[in-house]
Amino acid sequence: MSEPGALSFTITVDGVEVTATPGQTILEACDAAGVYIPRLCYHPDLEPAGHCRICTCKIDGRRSSACTMPAVRGMVVESETPELNADRRTLVEMLFVEGNHFCPACEKSGDCELQALGYLLGMTAPAFPYQWPQRELDASHPDVFIDRNRCVLCSRCIRASRDVDGKSVFGFDGRGIHMRLNVDGGRLGETALAAADKAAQVCPVGCIVIKRTGYQTPYGERTFDQAPIGSDIAAVGKGAKT
Repeated sequence: MSEPGALSFTITVDGVEVTATPGQTILEACDAAGVYIPRLCYHPDLEPAGHCRICTCKIDGRRSSACTMPAVRGMVVESETPELNADRRTLVEMLFVEGNHFCPACEKSGDCELQALGYLLGMTAPAFPYQWPQRELDASHPDVFIDRNRCVLCSRCIRASRDVDGKSVFGFDGRGIHMRLNVDGGRLGETALAAADKAAQVCPVGCIVIKRTGYQTPYGERTFDQAPIGSDIAAVGKGAKT
């Protein structure tokens, strides 16, 4: 995070000068300037992890995740290019085929960041065969359930539980294509998770869902039904220009 009162400097992002301060990452500086870089595992309230690689940019000619790379005076960043967006679309397509994402029936549809990225990046149909994995649901908790069919292994819940809630409810088990989201004690109902915990609130997809809240906002009136993902950040930049 940037230091209060720190001297600012500029970096160049897609030909536009962006002001940054020492301690900011490229993504943080761009967000503050109203320049949206697509992302999935990043959350502004959590330490960045760089898992999803959706925010990968060319930085001084070399690729790196914008959420973990510190901004440095004079950096030249490329983000909005056909090549990078094609790679991002491929990553999103891979996430769709590696899980079971039934968007028309998912109660997170319209508020799902993965779905919204698919629209933003022009995904029509994945170019890869669907894997149709067998993944379990865990509804043992009185207020929260996990549908691992939707999990994209972003680690948001892990970081939130560990760093914000101080509980370490979640973790990863296995490696590679066999990696899965695990919970302390084996079943969610046996953990210290509360529905008010940060870990229960930060899932970007329909994996971790609060019970008895589904469909309170109807389809067509949800966040990304109203505007594309990143519109809130882009609005900051437009406001600065007026």
